[in-house]
Parts: sequence; structure tokens; C-alpha cells
Amino acid sequence: MLSAHSEQTAARDATPARGTATATAGAGTHGGGLPPQSPRPPRPRYELPVLGAIAALAAVLCMWGIDHSVYHTFYAAAVRSMTDNPVAFFFGSFDPGNSITLDKEPGFLWPQALSAMVFGFHPWALVLPQAIEGVACVLLLHLLVRRWAGVPAGLLAAAFLTLTPVAVGLGRSIVEDAPFVLLLLLAAEATWRAVARARLRPLLAAGVWVGVAFQCKMLEAWAVLPALAVTYLVAAPTTLRRRIGRVAVTGAVAVAVSASWVAVATAVPAQSRPYIDGTTNNSAVGMVVGYNFLTRFTSLGVDAADTGSVVAGETGPDHAATDSGSGKGSSAREAGGTGHTAGRAHHRGPGMGNSVLKMFSPGLATQTGWLYPLAGCGLVWGLAAARRRLVPRTDPVLAGYLLWGVWLATFFAAFSFGSVTGHTYYMGVVAVALAALSGAGLVRAWGAYRAGGRHAWVLPAVTAANVLWAAALTLYYRHFFGWLAPAAVGLCVLSLVLTGVGRALAARRPRTAVAGLAAGLAAVLLIPAAWSASALSPRYNQPGGMGRVGPAGLSGGGGPNRLTPPRTRLLAYLTAHRDGAKYLAAMPDWADAAPYIIAANASVLAMGGFTGQVPFPSPDGLGRLVDSGELHYVAVRGTQAAGRQRKADEHGGSDRYEATAQHTGTAASPTTTAITRWVTTHCTAVPPTAYGGTGSVQLRLYRCGQRR
Repeated sequence: MLSAHSEQTAARDATPARGTATATAGAGTHGGGLPPQSPRPPRPRYELPVLGAIAALAAVLCMWGIDHSVYHTFYAAAVRSMTDNPVAFFFGSFDPGNSITLDKEPGFLWPQALSAMVFGFHPWALVLPQAIEGVACVLLLHLLVRRWAGVPAGLLAAAFLTLTPVAVGLGRSIVEDAPFVLLLLLAAEATWRAVARARLRPLLAAGVWVGVAFQCKMLEAWAVLPALAVTYLVAAPTTLRRRIGRVAVTGAVAVAVSASWVAVATAVPAQSRPYIDGTTNNSAVGMVVGYNFLTRFTSLGVDAADTGSVVAGETGPDHAATDSGSGKGSSAREAGGTGHTAGRAHHRGPGMGNSVLKMFSPGLATQTGWLYPLAGCGLVWGLAAARRRLVPRTDPVLAGYLLWGVWLATFFAAFSFGSVTGHTYYMGVVAVALAALSGAGLVRAWGAYRAGGRHAWVLPAVTAANVLWAAALTLYYRHFFGWLAPAAVGLCVLSLVLTGVGRALAARRPRTAVAGLAAGLAAVLLIPAAWSASALSPRYNQPGGMGRVGPAGLSGGGGPNRLTPPRTRLLAYLTAHRDGAKYLAAMPDWADAAPYIIAANASVLAMGGFTGQVPFPSPDGLGRLVDSGELHYVAVRGTQAAGRQRKADEHGGSDRYEATAQHTGTAASPTTTAITRWVTTHCTAVPPTAYGGTGSVQLRLYRCGQRR
């Protein structure tokens, strides 16, 4: 791929870009006139076959075993509800009765809901959109890097991303980062077109893409704006005043599109939409700004309470309880605990700290950071070369380094100082920048090696550094493919020998150097490729989970495809005695309600939101639902929990009871405690024999009528 012929082709591909840069630099100096469009260079014959093979590999890694996907309990329940009615679809209701939303904006689940509408509600139908988005990211990254650094660099970047474990995990997951990364890449592609010809329309399109990405990951989408803005402000071939004005207008477009869902949710009367999860005041702004952003920076002393966000210190806005399809969380739930308490044991995940150096921890770096040395070398060397050559500001090579360098620096800093709560799938946006810079860096190193001189040593040096870094990361997981590190080091030694010999015999044996490059590339990719391929085994990855791949991945478990016999009997009883109520019952939390929603699309109200800290419904609100006839049945924790509550009330020990309940999973918040007190006071217990009991879940059912 990086033969002498391909190198010459890459040089031909770069020539029009340099010509355009020179012409546009002059145009910018003389008032912003545009140069004539440069003809496109011919496409190398090897490009499409190699790209097709890379895309096919990405498709296999993302889709293999998709028919064995599992439900992620929390998100699957929401998707099932979103297929039920338009209100649930738009607001992201957790239940089909539209009582409460997800704890984030629902844009990332819209493709999953549409897929379920087309193919039916199956676990694989929910994973399929992310698999397609993962392959699309690979193809789009190739296009971007190809325009910037040539065909070989584009193909290398696509291959690097394909074999990055986090990229494979995203394609096999149900999380929001697969569509999020794709949308940011679309924004980058539009910005690149805008920079090349100083055009406003594609720049505005970039703002729209960022706004759509906001619907997936909220304020994190704005972290890409510095990269896009700097690239256009520096490299667009037009006047400074026009550049600043266009960037400002694009920023306004991005903000307007970003705020669209929040604006609608705020404008719609509270009684006409679901309660906004994650908040104490039913505020979409509080959910987006406070709960999903400021709470990530509590380690820096940030307080999100004033925004209306729930205080997430006890459980936090963390879906770790349902990691890998809620495998361990579901097990705890079946045993009578809560998903929240089960998840806290796995809050950060194996090998992950929460310091500013977390990006170098084995838990995160093994998912996305295998190419740190190569990408870092590519970025520093590229910027230094641009400075040394005094290239014009409109030079496209400089623009590419600005785009990917600022992209990487911004997200790297955000994740270093913010909390990622053990979620490796956050690293998808970092992986694309690393792949782009690594592809360009390797091509530059190869060119310097072929040219000889004082930079010829960079290729073997960066290869050795990258292999040693990857081998060091594997030390934390000694029992996972223990042969990988020695094999990678062996290939690296072979590469160093061949490149050394190839340098000495460059004129007579050029193929020796190519063999050395191939051995070095194999050494660099061996370990991450093996980790990525492990996703094909259900032992190391479960489609439908949270995107973690390798020995740190959690497999098995998942949400139920069908109800257990006790739950089936309870559902039959509630259906038979519904008496026209809107809700079959209110459940203590989302993990109790989700099985009924997933298996039967039952209208079940989940109390307390995702964290269990949300004051919905309040005791008075629950009473109004009962008085209006919308709710007749409420399930609370079993008699053991209720007995402890009464005993605590008698002895004034509510604080001690709350601490015990939080630890054992029998209560989630003061609101839940108040609900339990209200229900046991105002409602009548239904004998378990009437509905066959609820099995190991330890719920107690109450019938509520007119308030006494």
C-alpha cells in the first residue's frame, strides 16, 4: 500500500491541494476572489479494493453475532415505548404512558426506534443502526484524511479506526456515541469543504450537524466547535472579517439547532409531556446543563444543584449498572437488589482511575489509546514541519493538522478533567482523531525514511515506541492472549532489522525496506487487532451492551426477552383488574418497570427516575393519579423494607434507615421513602396469593382507591 508506486500516486494527489492553497492564499490577499476549480486527480487502482476490504472487515467486526444481541434494559424499555406513540418518540419517554423521560436527550435512540418499527422490536434491530453508523464512520474518515493527506494516509486511518477496540464496541452497542461520532465527522467534512473554497453554505451545514449531534450527547457536541472554528478562521481563503462573521453565524446556527429539543420541551406545558428525568424541577435545561454536564466536573468543585439537577453523588447519572446489557445489574435485581447498588461496584470499570491521567489508564487506553505515540509523533512533526517551511495559512496540510490536533486536544482535556464514570465508549471521538493523525504520521515517516537524511530514523523509532507502549498496556491483563506482547515485540525487532538493512541497501534491494514497513505495521496493529477481534466471541463482548471490548468487557445477562413466571402472573392480575386506569401499576424504580415494558409494552410508571433521586412522582402527585383514576396499583419493596421503615419512624431513626436502605438497595431516595410511607398508609395490601406473588423480586402490591 505504501510502495514506491503508491508514494508517487500520493504525491500526485497532493499536488492539486498545494496548488489550490497557493492560489487561494493570493486570492485571500486580494479581496477574497476564488481560484478556478482544480481538476481531481485520478483515483489509484488499489484504493477501492483496499477500502472495500477495510469496510467489509469493519462490517464483520460490528455485525458478527448480532442475532445474539441482548436488550440493554434501560434503553430498550425506552425504545419500546418510543415505538408506541409520537409523544414518546419525540420526548424519549421511558414508558409508553409518557410519565417520565430518559435522563438525556433522546436523539440517539431515534434511529433505534425507527429500526424497531421497520424490523420489529428485537435486540438485533436495536443494534443494527449502530453497526451501520460504525462502518459509515470508517468510510467517512477515509474520505476526510484522503482529501487532507492523500490516499495511503486515508486508507491507513480507516484501517486504524476499524481495528480500534472502542470503534468495534460502538458498532455492537446501543449507546449514543456511534451516531454522535458519525455526526461530528459529517460536521468536519462540511467544514473541510467550506475551508477549501471559502464557502458559507457547507460551513452552515457543519453547524447543523453539530446541532443534530447535540441531540445525541448534548453539550459534549460543542467540544468539536473549537476545532472547526480554528480550522476555518486560519485556513479559509477569504478576508479575516468575513471569516469571523461566518464562524459567528455558524455558531449561532449550531446553538439554535442544538437548543431545539430543549426549547420544545420547555415550551410544552408540563402536564402535556413526560417529566424530565435527572431533575428536581422538571426542567429540560437542568437535565442538559446540570445533570449531564456540570455533574461531570464535581471533582473540580462544580455544583450543579442550582440548575435543578439531582445530586448524583450516591448513584450518579451512571448506566454502569446496566453495562453489557445490564448483565450484572439484572442479576442483582433478580436477587432483590437494585441495579444502582449493583452498578456502583463496577462504577469505574477495571483498570480505570478518575484522575487527570485517566486517559493513560489501562482500562481506557486499551480501548482507544494504542496509537498514542504514533498519533503524537504525527501531530508534532506535522506542525513543526509546517512552521519550518513557513507555509501560507491556507495550506491544506496545515489545516488538517489544526482540525485533528485541536479536536484531539479538546476532547482529551475534557475527558481528563471530567468524569467518564468508567464508560469506555466515550472514547469514540478520541479514536477518530488518533486514527487520522496516525495515518498521516506513518505516511510522513515512510516518506522521510525513503528520502534518507536526519529524519530517516523517525519511522523505526516511532514503530518501536508504539509497540512498547502497546505491550506495556497488556501487562494489566496478563491472562488475555498472553502471547500478544512477545509476538508484537518480535515483529518489531524484525521490522527494525529489515528497515536497517533496507536503508543500507536502498538502491539494490528496495523491497527489503517495504518488508520492514509491513512488519512494523503488523507489530503496531497486532495487539489492538486481537482485542478488536475478541468482540466476535461472546466471552468478551455481548452485542447490545455498552461497547466495551476485550477482557474488561462484560458479557452475558441483558434485559429479558420474556417475563419470568411470577411477573407474568402479576401482569395478568394487573391487566384483569385495570378498570380503565392509564397505568397498570407504579413500580419502585425503572429496573422493576422495564421488564414489563420490554416484554409486553405495558404502561407501567417507574418512580424515582434513573438514579432513584428524582422526586417523581411526589406523594401528592401519586395521590392525584389515584384520585383521577389513572392509577390503582402501586408496588413497593417487600414487607421487610416496609417493616424497617415503620421501625425507623417509631424510633426517630429515619436517617439510619435511609443509609441502610441505600446500602441494601431497598430504597433509593427520601422521595421513595415518602412514597412507601404514603402507600402503606393510604392503600390496601393485596394478598400475594391473589396474584401468585412476585417471586424473588420481593415486591409488595397495594390497591389504592380514593384517598381517605
